[in-house]
Amino acid sequence: METLEGIEGLARTCYCGEVRTDHLDKEITLFGWVHRSRDHGGVIFVDLRDREGIVQVKFDPSHSTELHAKADRLRNEWVIAVRGVVVRRPADMANPNLATGEFEVVADELRILAESKPPPFLIEDETDAGEVARLTHRYIDLRRRPMLDRFRARHKICAATRRYFDSLGFVDVETPFLTKSTPEGARDYLVPSRRNPGNFFALPQSPQLFKQILMISGFDRYYQIVRCMRDEDLREDRQPEFTQIDVEMSFVTIDDVLDTMEGLAVELFKAVDIEPPSRPFPRLEYDDAIARYGVDNPDVRFGLEHHVVTDLFAESEFGVFRNIASTGGLIKAINAKGAAKFSRKEIDDLTAQVGDLGMKGMAYIKINPDGWQSPIVKFFGDKEKEGLTSALDPEPGDLILFGADADPGVVNRALGWLRKRLAEKLDLINKDKMKIVWIVDFPMFEYNEDNRRWMALHHPFTSPRPGDLDLLEDDPGKVKALAYDMVLNGSEIGGGSIRINRTDVQQRVFRALGIEEAEAREKFGFLLDALEHGAPPHGGIAFGMDRIVMLLTGASSLRDVIAFPKTQKPQCLMTGAPSGVAPEQLVELHLRMTGVAEKDKK
Repeated sequence: METLEGIEGLARTCYCGEVRTDHLDKEITLFGWVHRSRDHGGVIFVDLRDREGIVQVKFDPSHSTELHAKADRLRNEWVIAVRGVVVRRPADMANPNLATGEFEVVADELRILAESKPPPFLIEDETDAGEVARLTHRYIDLRRRPMLDRFRARHKICAATRRYFDSLGFVDVETPFLTKSTPEGARDYLVPSRRNPGNFFALPQSPQLFKQILMISGFDRYYQIVRCMRDEDLREDRQPEFTQIDVEMSFVTIDDVLDTMEGLAVELFKAVDIEPPSRPFPRLEYDDAIARYGVDNPDVRFGLEHHVVTDLFAESEFGVFRNIASTGGLIKAINAKGAAKFSRKEIDDLTAQVGDLGMKGMAYIKINPDGWQSPIVKFFGDKEKEGLTSALDPEPGDLILFGADADPGVVNRALGWLRKRLAEKLDLINKDKMKIVWIVDFPMFEYNEDNRRWMALHHPFTSPRPGDLDLLEDDPGKVKALAYDMVLNGSEIGGGSIRINRTDVQQRVFRALGIEEAEAREKFGFLLDALEHGAPPHGGIAFGMDRIVMLLTGASSLRDVIAFPKTQKPQCLMTGAPSGVAPEQLVELHLRMTGVAEKDKK
C-alpha cells in the first residue's frame, strides 16, 4: 500500500481537458484519474482524466529519476495530482482525436491521492459491460464520457428551464414530499407515521393538487423541477422516482398555455445545441390521431398513416371482413410503399408480432407490376378494389397490410405498433430530425371493464369542455376534456389541462367517476374547500424531465440519464435498496411483518 499524500499547497490551474495553446510553456496543476499509462522506451506517459477530458503527462527519467520511479507504480483509476509545464508534442506524436492532443505536461511533481482496485469494466465511450455490472458499480459507469455528457446536458436543460420561467415571472415553489394518499392513478408509495400510529403519508405522484391550491392562493404563475414517485410496474421508459418540470398558470386559455410551453421547448432545444422545430407546433385532435396513427403519441417524422376502410367491406364476399364491418368492428389498412419485397417469412413474423398484441391475423396484398397478389384478392369485387385504390394510391412495389377486429382498440394498438416497425424496417425514420405535435381534444373518460366504471383519462381535476357539461350525467363517453399532450418523435414528453375551478363541476365529475360525496370529501376535501374560496380559471402541464433528456441526448434508456436509477424490480443494485429494517424500527412505527413478507425476504 502506497503512502498517500494530500493536496496541501496545490490548487488546480485548469481541468485536464482544457489544456490549450494559452498554457504553452506555463506551469499548471492538474487533478484526476489515471486513465491509462504506458512505457515507451523508458519514458512513461500517463493519460490523466477528469470530467472535462484527457491530457497526456510525461515522466522522463532524464528529467527526474525519482519522479519516473514513482510514476511507474501508477495503476488505472488511481487518483493523482500533477504539477508540470505544458509543451507541444512532436508533430508525429500528436493525437488528433483528443482536444488536448497537440500538448503534453512534463511533470515536475506527482502526488498519489488515492489508490483503486482494478475497475470491473473498462472506462471507455463504448462498453460491453452488462447493465447489472454498470448499475452495481454506478460510480465507475458515471466516469465514462457519454454518461458525463448526458448529465452535462441535463444540467443545461434544468438551467434553461429556470431562466425561461424566471424571465416570465413564474415563482419556484417547493411542495410537500409527505402528503395525503389520493389513489386515483398509479399506486402510492406509503410512509408510516411514527407520531400518528396507524396513519400513513404518501410520497407525491405529482404536485397536482398543491399547484392548483397555489393558483387559488394568488401565486398566478408557478413552476418547479420536482421529484415524483409512483409504485408501478416498470418499463424501459419508466422509473419509480422521476423528475417533472411542473407548471401552473392562472387566468389562461389552452392557447396561452400551449404558446408558453412551446417557448420553453425551444429554449430546451437551444440549451443542448439542437435546432428546435418551428413554431407554432402542429395540433392534432385525439380522434384524428387514433384514426391516422392508432396511438395518441404518434411519431410524425414519417408517413405510413392508417386508412379506415371498414365501410368498403360491409357487403363484401370476404366473410371475415364483412362480419367485422357489420358488427361495429374496425378495419384499417396501411400502404407500406416499397415493401412488396418483403419475404413471406418477414410478413409471417410481422403477423405473429401483431398477434401478440391481440390481433387474430393480418391480411396483406402485394402490388406487383402484373397485378395484386394475395390469398384474399379473389374475394374482392370492383367496389373494394376501387375503394382501396382511392384511399391508398397503391403502386407497383407497395405492400398493403390490413388490421381487422371486432374490438377497435385491438386494431389501433396492433397497427400503431406495426406502423413504427415498418418505418424501422424500411429505414424511414430520420434520427436527426425532431418533430413535435400537440394532441388535443382528448376524451374526458375511458371505461374500465375490470372495475365496470368510468375512469379519468388524464386525472379527475381536468375541466370538461364547457359545451359538454350536460353530457356528464347522460353520456360520459362523449365528453371531451380541455386537455393536451406534447409529443416529441413518438414519445409523450408532457401532458396537462385546464383545471376545474368550480366546486359544483368538480363534484359532478367525481360522480361521473363513481366517487360518492363522502369519498370525495375524505380524499379531496381540502381541494373542495379551497375551490369554494375564489378559484381563478387556471391550467398547467407537467413535462417528464428524464424523458426529455433521454430524447435530446439520444440515450436508449431512462436509466442512462438518471444518476442512480432503479432496475425493473425496482431495486438499486449499488446500495441494495430496498432492504430490511431492524425490528425495533418496526416497533417504533407500530408495524408488524406478515407471514407473506417474511417468506418473501428469504
